[in-house]
Amino acid sequence: MKKLEPKHTKLLFLSIALVVVMCVGVVYNYKTVGALSNATTKKLPIYSTDVKDKKVAITFDTSWGTDYTKEILNVLEKQDVKATFFVIGTWIDDYKEETKEIHSKGHELGNHSNTHPDMTKISKDKMINEVAVTDAKIMEITGERPTLFRCPSGSYNDEVIKNIEETNHKIIQWDTDSIDWKEKGAEEEYNRVVEKVKPGSIILFHNNAKYTPENLEKIITKLKGEGYEFVKVSDMIYKDDYYLDHTGKQIKNSNE
Repeated sequence: MKKLEPKHTKLLFLSIALVVVMCVGVVYNYKTVGALSNATTKKLPIYSTDVKDKKVAITFDTSWGTDYTKEILNVLEKQDVKATFFVIGTWIDDYKEETKEIHSKGHELGNHSNTHPDMTKISKDKMINEVAVTDAKIMEITGERPTLFRCPSGSYNDEVIKNIEETNHKIIQWDTDSIDWKEKGAEEEYNRVVEKVKPGSIILFHNNAKYTPENLEKIITKLKGEGYEFVKVSDMIYKDDYYLDHTGKQIKNSNE
């Protein structure tokens, strides 16, 4: 066999190296495209909304007892602020009068399931039942079917979102968590909210956290001073013609 000249040997190695690089590039490209595809197709709830003005929505999860519900309602009334309360069905059973009061004061009632299960660990039929039962209980009080749903403990996956959206509810998460349920201290909870909030934010509180009534008044006063307006979730989010970015923020499609 004829021996290759040094320059031919060099060209051969360069050719092999080029082929290897191209193969690696193709594999990397497929992996990258696959990863991006998975990222963009992952279903998300609504975490916040891209708004043109300084609107924010305060929400409460009423999962445990009444505790500070009346104090919270008094603060909201004093500040002339409307909020959204995500209530569970069994909470309505135990505190029907308090639920009626929330509604009578002009606040919004959202569905938070009937028994507060981890929605990712139950069947589709049970999921639908959890929503339907609580819808019926809220309708008995308000005369209207709720259009918003919040997953218990904020736990969701693609299947949960798909199934809940089929019941004609928008799934609402949050982008500003007061962590009031941890009760780490009024100052820490206050600072978390005022530092994280931005136009279009959905703020999470709970009705049984001991620092919440005190902080609620301070936070509302502080944000009002910065020009913020407080609205119910359904009055802030887009109903259609929008998409969600990778953070779960609603972005309007049109240029209106």
